[in-house]
Amino acid sequence: MSLVSVEHVSFAYTAERPILDRVSLAIAPGDSVGLVGESGSGKTTLLRLLLGLARPDSGEIRFDGALLDPGHRAFMRHFRRQAQVVFQDPYSSLDPRQKIFSIIAEPLRSLRIEGDHKEMVAKALDAVGLSPDAADRYPHQFSGGQRQRIAIARAIVPGPRLLLADEAVSALDLTTKVRIVDLLAQLSTSMSLLFVSHDIGVVAALCKRIVILEKGRIVEQGDTAAVLAAPQHPYTQRLLASVPRLSFKD
Repeated sequence: MSLVSVEHVSFAYTAERPILDRVSLAIAPGDSVGLVGESGSGKTTLLRLLLGLARPDSGEIRFDGALLDPGHRAFMRHFRRQAQVVFQDPYSSLDPRQKIFSIIAEPLRSLRIEGDHKEMVAKALDAVGLSPDAADRYPHQFSGGQRQRIAIARAIVPGPRLLLADEAVSALDLTTKVRIVDLLAQLSTSMSLLFVSHDIGVVAALCKRIVILEKGRIVEQGDTAAVLAAPQHPYTQRLLASVPRLSFKD
């Protein structure tokens, strides 16, 4: 059974503005999937639907076999613990007024997760390569890459089965980007990963599978190395042609 199943999902903000057109994809337990498309392709809208922030106009999304229903409070509380997100900008996603401990512990409080929160936060910091004393500092005391590690620690602290990363390295410099990609690759060995990006090169280095989205439609998907070695759709071919060098993930 797939952990996440998107079946013939369509969505429009208005009748004149269709965004997604019969999108279908699946994420298996332990899978790492890259969702690639240019600005306006519908990536962010699909992510909002996967987070339960909006409902599809048609089709359905299932998590672990159950219908993802934003109106079902009990299900959504369970779902919020199982699926967490890392956003693009590490400078705006962390509250500058709070210490790092409070930022990372926020999901534990909001989801009413019992246990030693101090120990849980320390383990999350260790998992992203930061020392426990980081918990007593403020966001402005960290670099952009360190802030993104903190954002990732906040996402993984409740022990999710699915990590959604929305352009999570696009705001970082090249050296920092490589380090965060390596971190996400390490984390993806213990949870499923959906990595949303316009950067096909980063997806090639990180994800086992790739989904190509163009103007709200999936035009190609499959094993990343196979799709990028022999792209079938002209849009995939154009994306690939824009990247001078790729390192495929076996």
